[in-house]
Amino acid sequence: MKTDRSLGVPIILLSVALFFLVIAQFVHFEFFLHLAAIPLEVLLAVFIIERILERRAVRAKRRQLMFIKSYLFRAEMRNLFLANFDALKAPRLTMSGVRRASLEELRAMRREAESVEYKSLPAMEPVIMEYVRTRGVWLSFMERAILYDFEEIFNDMIYILHFISDVALFKENNPKKLYILEVRNKKAALERVHKVLRDGVQRFLDYAVELKEKKPELFEEMMEDYEASALLRRT
Repeated sequence: MKTDRSLGVPIILLSVALFFLVIAQFVHFEFFLHLAAIPLEVLLAVFIIERILERRAVRAKRRQLMFIKSYLFRAEMRNLFLANFDALKAPRLTMSGVRRASLEELRAMRREAESVEYKSLPAMEPVIMEYVRTRGVWLSFMERAILYDFEEIFNDMIYILHFISDVALFKENNPKKLYILEVRNKKAALERVHKVLRDGVQRFLDYAVELKEKKPELFEEMMEDYEASALLRRT
């Protein structure tokens, strides 16, 4: 119903413009051409204003999402990212290094993280299990992606949740076995593991760059928490 109403105004304006154009063809009065131009100018103005409002709405939603992510990254997902960094062989990333990096250095870290290497297959298992533990967080992200109409985020969450379901089902039937060793000879499943874990590193660095650039005080607060937690894991 809402879509029908939103289409009604442009159709009326176009009809009015066409009406005056038809009259102008018959009577050859330039005045009617000016009348035909008026609804077209109104339609153009409406279109421009709608696009501006849509862009503002998207920016507002992304700002909200940035603050939501701040809470989730600092609380619910902290152990996941710490475990992921600990398991990395390359690039060599530390929370202390991220905290003290300049914006350009952070961007360089992000470029290096286009490809990652882990210390070993068993070293990846704790990271995998952190994804299972944080299933509720990914569901929450998916719900917000639906609410804010962020299709890319929604697709990412679906991918991660499918991965989590596969792991959870395997662990339910094989609680003492490592999932990563089960899939090491299964190309598609192993690629999914690598993609999910690699994307996790990249998304953390993406968010670090975003905060460093737009909300440096929030960046410092988050990274202070992460650095302290990383130090505690080593003691």
